[in-house]
Amino acid sequence: MKRVRVLVVLLVAVLASACARHDDLPVVKDLDLQRYSGRWHEVASIPAWFARDCATDTTAEYTPSSDGTVKVVNACRRADGEREAADGIARAAGAPGEGKLEVTFVTVLGQPIWLLAGDYWIVALDKDYRWSVVAHPSRDYGWILSRSPTLTAATLRDMRDWLAAVGYDTCRVVVTADPGRPRLCDV
Repeated sequence: MKRVRVLVVLLVAVLASACARHDDLPVVKDLDLQRYSGRWHEVASIPAWFARDCATDTTAEYTPSSDGTVKVVNACRRADGEREAADGIARAAGAPGEGKLEVTFVTVLGQPIWLLAGDYWIVALDKDYRWSVVAHPSRDYGWILSRSPTLTAATLRDMRDWLAAVGYDTCRVVVTADPGRPRLCDV
């Protein structure tokens, strides 16, 4: 059932990607995947139905492989306390060093199905790789990630302003790291 759900999500993402404007969302131009690797905490996101069971402790772990791909493990804790995880794989989708990746959580016989991959664009990145803003060109998906479970209100306001400037509705973004779950537009 979980695989079917992931398949449907990725199919929707691919279709949305095909209809989206891809030329007007700026991305990081000097991404170092080795530095980007490791654990990231979700601080804020546009709630997606495929993460509806996630209540707390949402993380993403990235591990570069020798073939140039990146192993992805997205995990969270459900309201009942159980940990849930999804394994995927990412690959570069733009020019070398450009923050355009595509991610798939669908494999057949161990081989990734890239046709069902979704866009994962790193649109903002702290110079010390302490936080990252990940977007989708459709602006229907987005995540604010951090090496620590929270970010300062000032940093969140800067991200809010930047996301608004590139066409995101920041009232759709929820600060998941805050127990009150405020909208980013209210921070």
